[in-house]
Amino acid sequence: MTPFPVLPPRFEALLTPTEVAIMFRVDPKTVTRWAQAGRLTSIRTLGGHRRYRRAEVLALLADSTQKRDE
Repeated sequence: MTPFPVLPPRFEALLTPTEVAIMFRVDPKTVTRWAQAGRLTSIRTLGGHRRYRRAEVLALLADSTQKRDE
């Protein structure tokens, strides 16, 4: 069970690079590099800024935590 409610795609929560970076304890530029490498899918705002789907970020975080524990 996820601690966050899952919203319909139209209202899906988006995170900024800084918010994602805090979750992974990395620099925001690293998050941008992950998006460029295809590790994360980014959505561009009208102003050209990147945003990341919260559900996808949480899945990647869970996967990386699981791999680290093995």
